[in-house]
Amino acid sequence: MPISLPPNPLQRPASLSLLNQTSLLFACFPPIPTQLVCLGMDQSTSSWGLKAENLNIPKIVFVINKHEEQLNSDGKKPLKMEEAIHVEVADEISPELEALLHTEPLQGLTDEQVAERTAQFGLNEIPETKTNPLLKFLSYFLGPISYLLEIACVLSGIFEDWIDFGILLAVLIINACIGFFEEARAESALDALKNTLALRTRVWRNGKLVEVESNTLVPGDIIALRLGDIIPADCRLLGVGVQGEISEGTLQIDQAALTGESLPVNKGKGATAYSSAIVKQGQMLAVVTKTGIHTYIGRAANLISITTEEGHFQKIINSIGNFLVIITCVMAFALFFIRVWAVPENKDDELGKRVKSALLEVLVLTIAAIPVGLPTIMSVTMAVGASQLAKKEVIVKRLTAIEELASVSILCSDKTGTLTMNKLSFDVPYLSNKGNTTDDFEGTGIKYTEQDLLLHSFFASEPGAQDAIESAIRKAAQERVTVLKERENQDHHIPGYKVNNFIPFNPTSKYTEATVTDLATGKQFRAIKGAPQVIVRMVGGHDEATAAVNNFARRGLRALGVARTIDDAMTKFEMIGMISLLDPPRPDSAHTIQECHNLGIAVKMITGDQQIIGKEVAHRLGMNRTILDASKLMDSSLDEEALIDRCEKCDGFAQVIPEHKYKVVELLQKRGFLVGMTGDGVNDAPALKKANVGIAVEGCTDAARSAADIVLLAEGLSTIVDGVKCSRAIFQRMRSYALYRIASTIHFLLFFFISICAYGFSLPARLIILIAVLNDAATLVISVDNAQISQRPDKWRLGQLLTLSFVLGFLLMLISWAHFFVGHYGFGYTTASFDAHPEIENSGVLQTIMYLQISSCPHFVIFSTRLPGYFYENMPSWTFIIAVAGTQVFAMFMSIFGIRGLDATAIGWGWGIGVLLISTVMFMLLDIIKVAIIRKWSFDLTVKLFPTKARKAELEVRLAKRQVKDRVNLNVEKARKVLYLTMGVVAWKKAVEHAAKNKKIAGNSSSTLEVN
Repeated sequence: MPISLPPNPLQRPASLSLLNQTSLLFACFPPIPTQLVCLGMDQSTSSWGLKAENLNIPKIVFVINKHEEQLNSDGKKPLKMEEAIHVEVADEISPELEALLHTEPLQGLTDEQVAERTAQFGLNEIPETKTNPLLKFLSYFLGPISYLLEIACVLSGIFEDWIDFGILLAVLIINACIGFFEEARAESALDALKNTLALRTRVWRNGKLVEVESNTLVPGDIIALRLGDIIPADCRLLGVGVQGEISEGTLQIDQAALTGESLPVNKGKGATAYSSAIVKQGQMLAVVTKTGIHTYIGRAANLISITTEEGHFQKIINSIGNFLVIITCVMAFALFFIRVWAVPENKDDELGKRVKSALLEVLVLTIAAIPVGLPTIMSVTMAVGASQLAKKEVIVKRLTAIEELASVSILCSDKTGTLTMNKLSFDVPYLSNKGNTTDDFEGTGIKYTEQDLLLHSFFASEPGAQDAIESAIRKAAQERVTVLKERENQDHHIPGYKVNNFIPFNPTSKYTEATVTDLATGKQFRAIKGAPQVIVRMVGGHDEATAAVNNFARRGLRALGVARTIDDAMTKFEMIGMISLLDPPRPDSAHTIQECHNLGIAVKMITGDQQIIGKEVAHRLGMNRTILDASKLMDSSLDEEALIDRCEKCDGFAQVIPEHKYKVVELLQKRGFLVGMTGDGVNDAPALKKANVGIAVEGCTDAARSAADIVLLAEGLSTIVDGVKCSRAIFQRMRSYALYRIASTIHFLLFFFISICAYGFSLPARLIILIAVLNDAATLVISVDNAQISQRPDKWRLGQLLTLSFVLGFLLMLISWAHFFVGHYGFGYTTASFDAHPEIENSGVLQTIMYLQISSCPHFVIFSTRLPGYFYENMPSWTFIIAVAGTQVFAMFMSIFGIRGLDATAIGWGWGIGVLLISTVMFMLLDIIKVAIIRKWSFDLTVKLFPTKARKAELEVRLAKRQVKDRVNLNVEKARKVLYLTMGVVAWKKAVEHAAKNKKIAGNSSSTLEVN
């Protein structure tokens, strides 16, 4: 029956046998038979339970006032220890599969059961699909520009124009080879994931412990896990030793490459151990739950295999190509029909001859109009950029990733190993005062030093231990404690002290202990290091230390307590302090994040660690602490737009799994962001491949390296800033070439379409080919041109690009017509060619004049298109100037003196120099128009010029956000005015009070100073 006890505090004896960490020991009641065993306090009922052994007496329950019992001598309730709880990702097991997992541990499956389950679940490996290399190579001959080039190549062969045929065929093959060798990466990513699996494992089969190939494991197999093993499949720990003995211990498992957690985790009976994780401590039997593609790592491989989206750069090139192909085909077909029926070269020719003549003419114009060099020049520009980045220890695996890196607006960075060191490090500790007690934390008023703390923790450290915590503490002690730093041999020998006895860590006691002799005094003492709650209990309670530990826990720091004995009997412990450990940020991470912000890139931290750890690291990196629990991304109560808002506004994500990382990238991409993702582990591989730019950091796994587009060879993220700046320079070069090439194509097509239709005027085929080849060849040096780096993520802005190209192309056409009219009507030059009519005076002169003008004026425009601002704001490189000017000087001298072999008729010095000077002046005038258009351009204008349903909807959203922002800014301005007014009133009030006080002091003064 319950017996109520008086409320007076119970006196605790000096020595107690502790039954558990949270119980108070009941040892104060008068004569109780020794056969009674104390079960400890049940905190849910505030009662003590006693069990009788070998006595016929009933169970007695003593009801104690828990509130009064837990009061300290000062009348305050002692603090409770807060602990960060590891949250394990739940792995669902279907009832059908669960029924297969009840295998007898020391018996295992029979051969018949293994064969049956292999047929049901397949081998424990990641399935792969191989692509035919030939079909993959041929796929790079697809695309709008490629189709047009192929048609032109076939027609060139039909008309026996072997020079054009060779040029076009070479361009097609070069472009295909670049794509084939640079962009195939899915197969290698899957191979790397497959290679992370263990090759052989020990398993109980037919009552025997045997070693088998890991790919033969099936659900229900009993496998043996021990120190150093790579776990071969997802499995459930059984709490049984390898030989069947019951084990209450845990396995310490490093699953950083899978989950991104910075510390190994301890897992006991019933917990799931994931495939490809590594056993760091302990041994235990486990039952296989999932194999192959169904494992944690298998799901990551599946995410990689289903990610086959077209790259951003390829979409842009296809859009530009489609635009050029459409206008080229439309004008080519129109011109063909006009030259066959409306304005034939010779009306007396029969239809077949007119068709052949028109086809040949259209073919030549089409070859000249097609941006033959567009893919090649883009690839060469990016290849040169890749070489530049390699010198900065940034290896580019996929060339188009360079362009995409310039456009990245959000960088999702893995925390562990990327933003942080992935090594536990000694942080700012809590230090107690010497002579402190349970109720008197002040003691002597003199604090233990950091060296005292580390020295005593070194006493209680196990030499040669591979545990991450032990290694971190020993390293910190050897670096910071004077007597340890000055040793000749860095071993466990400690000058001035002798370790007489060492008790290693075990899961029950949760501390390590050393008995040490101080050689100077001959006194012995015990030093202990272990779990904070254990050390606090060993010193008899310590609220100040408990508060420090709670503070560490709330910030995600790992804490360890350190204490020593202070009496001769070595039974009374005194708190020295609490060690705090953290995976620290890299020295350059905060600066790198700030530089990314300066470049307009938002950095979001992604970690498999707990949310509190993520918040602490974010704070230390200068980021905001809005870290979202990744499970919120799977909230079915929210629509997709709300989830995207969460992703956009938060500063990072915690407790993520591969599906979460993949989801983050997917959601941000749906909002229109180009996303970069950094990572180093298997868990990062799917997101690395899904991201627009996947960046594998130094020390990454093969899976991450294979899935990534860019690999960093230097530690940390600092090289990413170099990569972004370099990629933005490359982007400006590519955009300037695209703008120049599209404008040139529009100019070329418009001018010759009208000139042929109205005057039957065209250039000889050789001069047209010469324009295309020389100008594109010279433009290759744009890859080494000086470029102006944008401070915001670059965008193609296709609407702006095509509009500006059309305006420049149209104005170039007008300039060409001005030359034509002056030459034809002003000077009376005939439109006839020299080859067709050599007898006509001045035949071929007008053609050569127009050749020089059409070659030089559009080509000089590239000096304008290379910058969004005025051409003189950033001077081009001398290599670029010489290459572009050199081709036009060649064209000028060829035109001045004439080369009959190239169908060029001599036009003299006046026309030659005059045309070049006019082209130079014209590009400067066009530069002013270009700047005006770019500065006036906006998304609103894009919607007006190119209205689509999607753009209209986007404009409405932007206008609504703009209104909200304006309203908020207005309210902030009003609040600021009120604040300034309030501050003024407060300052005035203080000044009045100060003046009144001074006046009062002056009035009370009776002293006077007389000056004679």
